[in-house]
Amino acid sequence: MVQAKKLAIAGFGGHAKVIADMAQILGWSVTGFDDAAPDLTNNSPWDISGSISELMLRVNEFDGVVIGIGDNHLRFKLHKEFLTSGCRLETLIHPMSSISKYASIAEGCVVMAGSIVNYGAQIDTSCIINTGATVDHDCQISAGAHISPGANLAGGVIVGERALIGIGAAILQGIKIGKDSIVGAGAVVVKDVPEGAVVVGIPAYPLTQKHQDTE
Repeated sequence: MVQAKKLAIAGFGGHAKVIADMAQILGWSVTGFDDAAPDLTNNSPWDISGSISELMLRVNEFDGVVIGIGDNHLRFKLHKEFLTSGCRLETLIHPMSSISKYASIAEGCVVMAGSIVNYGAQIDTSCIINTGATVDHDCQISAGAHISPGANLAGGVIVGERALIGIGAAILQGIKIGKDSIVGAGAVVVKDVPEGAVVVGIPAYPLTQKHQDTE
């Protein structure tokens, strides 16, 4: 009997459980590591074996590591730290996703069930393409970004580092989303979003500007 490869997941809340479930489908044996609850020994049905700092000392025990943290800035930071430690960061792609053979997905990413990544799309390191999200042709998703469940990116969209595209948001073709920006749930983005901005609504408007307009 072939023994399953051993995967460690750094950070083990709700997002990590979805990753663990996918990892088991892909044939991995999963162990979690988490800092939030030091006395927690499992997040059913998976064991939690210690803190993330402990995992960094034990990376050689595992065939691969995935960072199971939704927060873009923390995930991006840990990604760099794990690489420095010589760790192998895995990319997990759910078998019920659809990925063009002409798309590229870098290390440390997770691509969830029902998501679609089309021709020419480029997804950089440590990204989340979440459940049912669509990334159309020639999009560029920069490192540490998160495309939330049900979000839809038309062709040629550029998403900056650590940007968050909220649940059910729609981004029109050729739009640029600045790094560290947030697109709110359900927003429809029809023009470029500056670095660090928060936009909401249909069509999307800067949240801070909206507050100023109503005062």
